[in-house]
Amino acid sequence: MRSREYDLDFRDKASRIRAWGICLLVVAGVLWTWCGVLLLAPYEVDRKPDDQYPEECESRLLTEGGTANEGLSKGDYCENERDWPEALAVLGLSVPVSSAGVALLTIGTVSRRMSAHAEAMRELDKIADARKA
Repeated sequence: MRSREYDLDFRDKASRIRAWGICLLVVAGVLWTWCGVLLLAPYEVDRKPDDQYPEECESRLLTEGGTANEGLSKGDYCENERDWPEALAVLGLSVPVSSAGVALLTIGTVSRRMSAHAEAMRELDKIADARKA
């Protein structure tokens, strides 16, 4: 395999690695958005199956009362519908996904730039050799 073909293959692999990094960062963004919705969006809870008038609940994070779990002692239907462990699990899952995405994006980008730099250096060496001759 000639060096130019090898370099083009190397750049193609670097582009694929970079694309995987971008995909993982998109997945991490979706997970962060999901966590934000779980914590910030108000929601409704059915008191019984197929309830026509569900109870409206405040968001888990932004409540008018003391805490979102305050209704537990009052027999409120909202207290256990959206628990903190679910939101924290989504947030925890996003950490390794985003870390891997950043790593792959960085590796792919740096590999492409180093390949382009090496090619530019080879071209400059050819020009310098041609001037000497």
